[in-house]
Amino acid sequence: MRILISAFALSLVAWPVASQSVRIPAPGGEVILPTAADRRAHDLMRYAAARRAGDTLYISGVIVYRAEGEGRDVAAFEAQVRRAFDRLDQALKASSASFADVAMINSFHVWDGPNFAGSKSEQFAAFSQVAGEYLSAPYPAWTAVGTSGTLGETGIAEIQLIVHAPARKP
Repeated sequence: MRILISAFALSLVAWPVASQSVRIPAPGGEVILPTAADRRAHDLMRYAAARRAGDTLYISGVIVYRAEGEGRDVAAFEAQVRRAFDRLDQALKASSASFADVAMINSFHVWDGPNFAGSKSEQFAAFSQVAGEYLSAPYPAWTAVGTSGTLGETGIAEIQLIVHAPARKP
């Protein structure tokens, strides 16, 4: 079962680029499923990639993971974080929002896991550096928390967003 969950979780983070997003009406807003992988997750794992409630958009956690053959060093981690931020960008765009609308970031870090060889300070510095490629001032609020693991076996961090984004036409 553990291997099945890990394989499924990793399949969710490898988002297809060209896909039609689906919007499902929900009380007070809507559920946004940007890709086919998100539709599978919604149906099988029972969660939404993004959920709008009024003027607030909640983006589910995206795992920063080490794929097979990728390094465990800081440079590899930066590429892995970029991949996660690109995925977040895709969810934001499907929701007619952008990183400028992000009000809060919650990040969960496996500081001493087997998938990153650097220190806690190196991981956070690299994560912050890449986040700065996507975010500009004024910056959102941010809470970074240490954790013992993520759903994906090779997860190093997970990023969740809370966005102020009044409904707009896609």
